[in-house]
Amino acid sequence: MSVPASPPAAPAGQPKKAATAAWIGSALEYYDFFIYGSAAALIFPDVFFDESDPATATLLSLATFGVAYAARPVGALFLGHFGDRLGRKKIMVFTLMLMGVSTFLIGCLPTRDQVGTLAPVLLVLCRVLQGISAAGEQASANSMSLEHAPPDRRGFFTSFTLSGTQGGQLLATLVFIPVAALPEDQLLSWGWRVPFWMSIAVAVVGYVIRRTLEETPTFTRQAATEGVAKMPLAVLLRDYWADVLRVVAAALVASVSTIFTVWALAYSTSDAVGMDRTSMLWVGALANLVALAAIPLWATLSDRVGRRPVFLIGAAGSAVMMFAYLWAISTGSYPLVMVLGIITFGVVYSAANGVWPSFYGEMFPTRVRLSGMAVGTQIGFAVAGFAVTFAAQIAGPDGDDWKAVALFTAALCVPPVIAAITARETHTVPTERLGERAGTKSPDRATVSA
Repeated sequence: MSVPASPPAAPAGQPKKAATAAWIGSALEYYDFFIYGSAAALIFPDVFFDESDPATATLLSLATFGVAYAARPVGALFLGHFGDRLGRKKIMVFTLMLMGVSTFLIGCLPTRDQVGTLAPVLLVLCRVLQGISAAGEQASANSMSLEHAPPDRRGFFTSFTLSGTQGGQLLATLVFIPVAALPEDQLLSWGWRVPFWMSIAVAVVGYVIRRTLEETPTFTRQAATEGVAKMPLAVLLRDYWADVLRVVAAALVASVSTIFTVWALAYSTSDAVGMDRTSMLWVGALANLVALAAIPLWATLSDRVGRRPVFLIGAAGSAVMMFAYLWAISTGSYPLVMVLGIITFGVVYSAANGVWPSFYGEMFPTRVRLSGMAVGTQIGFAVAGFAVTFAAQIAGPDGDDWKAVALFTAALCVPPVIAAITARETHTVPTERLGERAGTKSPDRATVSA
């Protein structure tokens, strides 16, 4: 069967619709995901764990934040397989609904005082469901927006997934600001539950937006001509194992986000520093607001100069700026923390954050793109998620050794730098030829079905 030289053009307006669906869906999805991070740092040590040992309670609470990242690789294997067999749209709808339900259930959980150790067990179970959902969300949304985008603007259009993630984090922070300001008894009894209950509305809105989106032209063409892979993971690991490892290494840059969002928040509001938690939530909110503008700008620059240099700026720059940001927290100077927090997370980290959806996705062809992105990123993100727990341990018994945490974060930025240096530059490669290179095997009957 002959194969056309290029995929059919996306219907008029579909690239913008796909980008919008990716933005809104990711914002709603990661609103759910990040309200857990705020609660794990500020609320859950008192609600689900032993209050008589605050240090251990905080450590265990931060560990539950990392549990979702441990579940992500499992979810990536499952959702990546079906995303490359059934299409991007079905996975985008499924992940949104799963996240909404699991987050709502967290808001309904009994506390440790009510049911004892069953409470943290149920919390971990819901957190695992969140992790499985998040594993397929970004990979499916990135694949959808990349395959709908004009070839010369793939960086810009795929960046909407990550700016949506930042939007969700901003929304989660803004919702938690009035909650955190409640009197202690109201906060720990019912106040913390409200942001989690709101996830049902989140799921409904996301479903309405995503169910009307069309499947991508490149996936439709692949299914109609060469066929889809019966076992996408087999093809991926046979032909693209090096790129999967490269994405795993590059995805470790997400450690900057988890340290900034969770550990730094817990450190700044601890007895060692004593900063006001509402004020620190505003630091995160404003940094995310700046990121909303910075991400598409960095992505647009990558469409002109390439993915690698922009990603390198974000990875190497974040390694340096985390020293400055954590030092600012140690001084207790709120203006200094605000300025350096915005520069670190809102500007510098956004360079890597804005370009990785196109950078990673362009390493793979259509038939294994969702699997490649899901598996590679989620293994890397799993390490990034538990970086918070490791940071809490290496910060010492008083939790104030910020230099050790900054050095640890910088070390985790080294593999992403190496991955970017060794990667191919793909920003000028036509969409239908992404993933092609010498030595790649053509589809065969063992791995492809019509």
